[in-house]
Amino acid sequence: MTAPARALRPDPPAAPDYGRCFAAWRAACADQWHAYTHHPFVEGMRDGTLPRAAFLTYLVQDYRFLVHFSRAWALGIVKAATLDEMRACSATVHALVDGEMALHVGICAAAGISEAELEAAEEAPENLAYTRYVLESGYSGDFLDLLAALAPCVLGYGEIGLRLAAEAAPDTPYADWIATYAGEDYQQTCREVGALLDAAVARRLSDAPETLPRWDELARRFATATRLEVAFWGLGRV
Repeated sequence: MTAPARALRPDPPAAPDYGRCFAAWRAACADQWHAYTHHPFVEGMRDGTLPRAAFLTYLVQDYRFLVHFSRAWALGIVKAATLDEMRACSATVHALVDGEMALHVGICAAAGISEAELEAAEEAPENLAYTRYVLESGYSGDFLDLLAALAPCVLGYGEIGLRLAAEAAPDTPYADWIATYAGEDYQQTCREVGALLDAAVARRLSDAPETLPRWDELARRFATATRLEVAFWGLGRV
């Protein structure tokens, strides 16, 4: 008897081209990465069903997150080995402080939340856990430890932005957020961060880093930061 036909599941979307290390580490923690990039909070922005109060709660915490995240990228300047690495870290700090954080200020201002209130907001435990993990990665580790902990946020938001720009409902109220992370300025930052990561790994570990124990350590650090991203979305309590 002929077996009944089954609907084919579509292949998962390919990773954006943010470099070799990103693609490998993303694949090594595929389940956590999917939980991060397809979290119910993200899907609520995609179809417009995310409650506005949940989004604003997240946005206030993310503003506080970005303050520490910018400090972590500034720490990269201290940990860098070359002027090119220093310039890349400096450019990323500029993109965060003068670009991404401005999005938060603007959306919150429209909702009646002042910049002073953003500055005074108490950090949630999920925020403390994630930001201090990233900073500690830089304090106790080297440049590669820091980059591995930083990468899931920068590159994950780029991937999420691209997917939501292609899939989001036309009337989603989160179009501004999606446009920021899908936009060319942010995508260029992602490509530059991916290139920085690949060059830093090659410089310190060789052109075949996958053969070294250090590679697995960095992949685990990337995976830990990814798990902390999943927890951070939970601030929206969807």
